[in-house]
Amino acid sequence: MLSEEISRYVALHRNLGRKFAEQDRMLQLFAKYAEAFGDQHVVVNRLYDWCGTAPTQNAARKRFDVVRRFSLYAHSEDQRHQIPPSGVFGRGRRPRPTPHIIEPEQQRAIMQAALNFPSKDQITPYTYHYLFGLLAASGLRISEALALQRDDLVDDGLIIRNGKFGKQRLLPLQPSTRQALETYLAIRGRLGAEGENLFVRTGGRAPDRGRVCKVFIRLARMLGFRGPTGTRGMRMHDLRHTFAVRSLEACPCNREAISHHMASLSAYLGHADIANTYWYLEATPILLREIAAAGEQLFVGGTV
Repeated sequence: MLSEEISRYVALHRNLGRKFAEQDRMLQLFAKYAEAFGDQHVVVNRLYDWCGTAPTQNAARKRFDVVRRFSLYAHSEDQRHQIPPSGVFGRGRRPRPTPHIIEPEQQRAIMQAALNFPSKDQITPYTYHYLFGLLAASGLRISEALALQRDDLVDDGLIIRNGKFGKQRLLPLQPSTRQALETYLAIRGRLGAEGENLFVRTGGRAPDRGRVCKVFIRLARMLGFRGPTGTRGMRMHDLRHTFAVRSLEACPCNREAISHHMASLSAYLGHADIANTYWYLEATPILLREIAAAGEQLFVGGTV
């Protein structure tokens, strides 16, 4: 019964457009654990024991939160499902990694180094080169870029069909970005790299996300932009972060303009909540100067 209820719960979320893969995996593991003891419903003490087997506190909290949300759903139809109290394994989110603002010359150096990346096939260095360029120029998520198909490049821009939470959007492109993508497609054609994906390796398939991230870090280390193995530093996601920050730096310094700009940027980046966009308000020299100027104006009695 527990596994059946979980399958219904997962199907409900997927019908709403969510992938729900990680939650499904966790819930199936919990069901297997609980049913080994003969449980047919959520039992609070069994949930505590299962979460206690997690390797870290953060993993235990994730397990607990996923199963607790399921228990709320299941209890509404069958009160034999117990609901654990909230916050037993702590609250809050894991802190985001420290972002790094990538300078234009660093972006160019990484893209150039990608062209010299050792590969068994000819197309892969070009794929990394133009993929990194698109991420820097558009702020796309790496998952969105790798999911692009050739026919997603249309007259009005790029159609993002596999955005976060299943959202779709049309992404306008600068003429230079469009020209770069068309150049890449021409290179693909010359090298005989087939496939429906926009970015491909040999065989016509898109590169693996984990592999792309490793290549970016390897190039950043080779160029001295990141420390040795085991140390944190510049990541590929920082291309998206840098795009957002530079966009905010270019915004006129008045409240109305900033409000409109933030709403537009949130839609462009594909954020479900504009609060996620405000996280990109990082302390860069340009933004600090504007903040200091606004603070001084308020101090002397002016308005911002």
